[in-house]
Amino acid sequence: MEAVLLIGLQASGKSTFYKQRLFDTHVRINLDMLRTRNRERLLMEVCLQTQQPFVIDNTNPTPTDRQKYVEAAKAAGFRVVGYYFQSQVEECKRRNQQRADRQQVPLAGVLGTYSRLELPALA
Repeated sequence: MEAVLLIGLQASGKSTFYKQRLFDTHVRINLDMLRTRNRERLLMEVCLQTQQPFVIDNTNPTPTDRQKYVEAAKAAGFRVVGYYFQSQVEECKRRNQQRADRQQVPLAGVLGTYSRLELPALA
C-alpha cells in the first residue's frame, strides 16, 4: 500500500503528474474537488481502512501540513512517498493564467503558498 504526497505551488504540475502517472492505481484526494477538510479526512480514512493506494494532491507547503497524512498512512502500514515539484513563481503564475477562469487560483493564493513553502526532508 502506498500513500503519495504531492508538494508544490499551485500550477506547478502536481495534478498533471497524478493524471499521467497515478490515475489508474491511486485514489486522488484533493481539496479543490472535495471542498472541505472533513470530506478529505473521510476519504483518506476509507483508503486507509480498505488499503487503497491514494494521493494527496494539495500544495502541502509545510512539514505540519504534511505530517497528518504521513502519520496516518504509516500507522496504517502504508509506504509514504513524496514528490516535490520545484518551480519558479513566475512560471506558475503564467500556467495559472492559462487555466479556465473557474480553475484559476487567485494570485494571492499562489504567493501565499510560496511564502509558506518549506522544502521537504526525509525526516
